[in-house]
Amino acid sequence: MARFPRSAVPRLLYTFFSSKTRRFYPSPTAALLLGNFEVRQFSAGNVARAKDAKEPWWKESMERLRNIGISAHIDSGKTTLTERILYYTGRIHEIHEVRGKDGVGAKMDSMDLEREKGITIQSAATYCTWKDYQINIIDTPGHVDFTIEVERALRVLDGAILVLCSVGGVQSQSITVDRQMRRYEVPRLAFINKLDRMGSDPWKVLNQARSKLRHHSAAVQVPIGLEENFQGLIDLVQLKAYYFHGSSGEKVVAEEIPADMDAIVAEKRRELIEMVSEVDDKLAEAFLNDEPISSVDLEEAVCRATIARKFVPVFMGSAFKNKGVQPLLDGVLSCLPCPIEVSNYSLDQTKNEVKVMLPGTPDGPLVALAFKLEEGRFGQLTYLRVYEGVIRKGDFIVNINTGKKIKVPRLVRMHSDEMEDIQEAHAGQIVAVFGVDCASGDTFTNGSVKYTMTSLSVPEPVMSLAVQPVSKDSGGQFSKALNRFQREDPTFHVGLDAESGQTIISGMGELHLDIHVERIRREYKVDATVGKPRVNFRETITQRAEFDYLHKKQSGGQGQYGRVCGYVEPIPPGSPIKIEFENMIVGQAIPSNFIPAIEKGFKEAANSGSLIGHPVENIRIVLTDGASHAVDSSELAFKLAAIYAFRQCYSAARPVILEPIMLVELKVPTEFQGTVAGDINKRKGVIVGNDQDGDDSIITVNVPLNNMFGYSTMLRSMTQGKGEFTMEYKEHSPVSQDVQMQLVSTHKADKAE
Repeated sequence: MARFPRSAVPRLLYTFFSSKTRRFYPSPTAALLLGNFEVRQFSAGNVARAKDAKEPWWKESMERLRNIGISAHIDSGKTTLTERILYYTGRIHEIHEVRGKDGVGAKMDSMDLEREKGITIQSAATYCTWKDYQINIIDTPGHVDFTIEVERALRVLDGAILVLCSVGGVQSQSITVDRQMRRYEVPRLAFINKLDRMGSDPWKVLNQARSKLRHHSAAVQVPIGLEENFQGLIDLVQLKAYYFHGSSGEKVVAEEIPADMDAIVAEKRRELIEMVSEVDDKLAEAFLNDEPISSVDLEEAVCRATIARKFVPVFMGSAFKNKGVQPLLDGVLSCLPCPIEVSNYSLDQTKNEVKVMLPGTPDGPLVALAFKLEEGRFGQLTYLRVYEGVIRKGDFIVNINTGKKIKVPRLVRMHSDEMEDIQEAHAGQIVAVFGVDCASGDTFTNGSVKYTMTSLSVPEPVMSLAVQPVSKDSGGQFSKALNRFQREDPTFHVGLDAESGQTIISGMGELHLDIHVERIRREYKVDATVGKPRVNFRETITQRAEFDYLHKKQSGGQGQYGRVCGYVEPIPPGSPIKIEFENMIVGQAIPSNFIPAIEKGFKEAANSGSLIGHPVENIRIVLTDGASHAVDSSELAFKLAAIYAFRQCYSAARPVILEPIMLVELKVPTEFQGTVAGDINKRKGVIVGNDQDGDDSIITVNVPLNNMFGYSTMLRSMTQGKGEFTMEYKEHSPVSQDVQMQLVSTHKADKAE
């Protein structure tokens, strides 16, 4: 039997366990860098034994792998929870708080800005080992401005932890995150955090999750005491009480359930069994027959129902006070699926995007998705989720979206902003590669298949700012920064205002754009002046209008000649195509080679409406007739004819301006409700909901974004700093007539200047 020197094979995951010798053995590839183990011994006999047992070489390592994300509303304790998980699993050796006095900051908030503001801006990836299981974790932001980070994380994860605050309960961003989890069909656990805080009430939060999030959920734990008396937890499945001792809660002590809590434990356990038996037939049968339900049966039923996304088990604890994190990790291992238990689909580009199910095994052809880009010290860092096959350092991979063939120069595993070089990674893993030029959402294969993973849904930006560098010398660095941020963040757009020549950046809100401007200053040492925020208005038409335009120009030599006839009409709002062009010419009135130029001309004209110069959408342009000249007609002539024809008929189609409407959720103490509602009416907001939560009122309103600038300062002054609000894009809708006239006159005045 051959021995491997420790230096020769770094950190390999054992794939076989021999019951005779009581030893682990590595896989035949001997390079599955997944766990923090040492290689002991390897022999051909073990491979043969594994083949006899009909077990694929990767099965055990895949079953011992979990990809999870931690998502929640702002300040629910996501990053603090991740910090504790890393500490208990041995990845870090001391705990630092998010806004700690030592100034170090949490491990996952690696950016200076994150540590200063105490918020998460970018999702960060890490991995750890718990009870011989490998867990890949992505910590995501809670602010709605960084919603794309949550989308990207959930797209590639197999399970998630939804963190809820035991005081705040289910808040607006909790609902948004839960909606994203449903969209990507991610099984989830709920973790009610902050049980040590004044006013914590986990049962209120559980009822809110059932009513607001429509969760079919029940608690799998009961807290022993609340607020400052919070001491530990009772596991309703195993019927044990857990206490957390030691300076950082690292010693978990299991004891018998306190006698005074027997009644509540029996009641909550029965509730758990009832809720699970509603969605699990096997447990329902035992429950209806009044058979005693063992801990093993209940645990298996909870696991089956969670993976099937029919049930959400609710765990409890306080990450800040180091209580309840280890049982949550056990819950991740038992309740959340491994990569082969999740169905992932790709689109076959050779068969007109037919859905293909990926078995998710390392035996198949390589399929990997680039879900996040970052500019590192050594060039572009691309985060990949490997869905099938194996990726090795030095391999050639094909970017299906661009068709380019690329060599993998360096393969790493990420631990926040630190990295560890590896030689290969197989299906189910999250890794990063250097020096690969691609965009977020690109799919890579080994070239044998043309599959693309379904693309991420990217929300439209709602706010713009004009920015320009203070000194002209720093223009190069400035454009370099903007290009980088655009590649990293699909919701961040950069454009040029044709009239003023200013650079316009667009994003998801004030905080989103402020953070990017601040990053330009810090990371690229470029001071930028920021103009007044601009709202991304749109224009549309409300009725059909005909056009018939002849573009004729004679200037000696070949002239220009092109005539286009047809009509424009509105299409219903909400349709996926914003501008439709239809050619309904019968015969050869216009030669077919000029039609693309006409389409291009119309689309170019629709980029800037004549009311306030914003793009026109929800419009169908139909070409019915035209005329051409044998000599003078050209692509340019027809393109110009289309542009002028659009301008000619646009005012006859009764254009209107559309403005972005935001869904705003306000949480204010009840005594300030009248003042806040009055202010919302002044801002032309429409109140759509009003709920009571203890001493607070939760008001849901639809408000035009144009009236929301500087609202955070205003809200604080109206509510003595006690009010808070979150805002997300809802839709574009027509403005009132007086606002339209005001916007048009302002636009004309700016143009005249």
